[in-house]
Amino acid sequence: MAIKEGLRPGGRSARVQESIHSAVRALLQEQERSTVTVPQIAARAGVTPSTIYRRWGDLTALLADVALARMRPDSEPADTGSLRGDIRAWAEQYLDEMSSEPGRNMMRDVQASATPGYCVAIVGAQLQTIVDRYPDETAPSVDRLINLVVAPVVYRLLFSAAALEMDELHRLIDIALQQG
Repeated sequence: MAIKEGLRPGGRSARVQESIHSAVRALLQEQERSTVTVPQIAARAGVTPSTIYRRWGDLTALLADVALARMRPDSEPADTGSLRGDIRAWAEQYLDEMSSEPGRNMMRDVQASATPGYCVAIVGAQLQTIVDRYPDETAPSVDRLINLVVAPVVYRLLFSAAALEMDELHRLIDIALQQG
């Protein structure tokens, strides 16, 4: 499993994990991802390769774990004062971040791992935060937002050379916000 939920926070385990994650991020900035190896990561992190294999199983799971850690938001979604504005601001930022080369690589790493539901949970929590801000407005479900806004973004980024155009993203948001 890529993410070790339930491990106690802090302590040696957290320090080792952060050291390994830092080594992965540094190596990915220095060289092509196809040339990064577990022994390189271990040497950079100051651990043995067996530590990495024991915790993550293989390089794909480790790369996915690092990607998932980067996907966790640093802050709450922007509060623009309106449901439409918040969803647009969030979706524009999501499209911008995920359409970058690091974003596309992050999505590929997560896609290759066995933790796809985790991404939906992260995105869903962000969208739920936005929806919950406006209890007096008729808001779409988080599933509707994922299906009509997030899914087309992800599909285009993973399977097309071109990202979704911003105008099309705005049209999809308008469709998602329509009731009926």
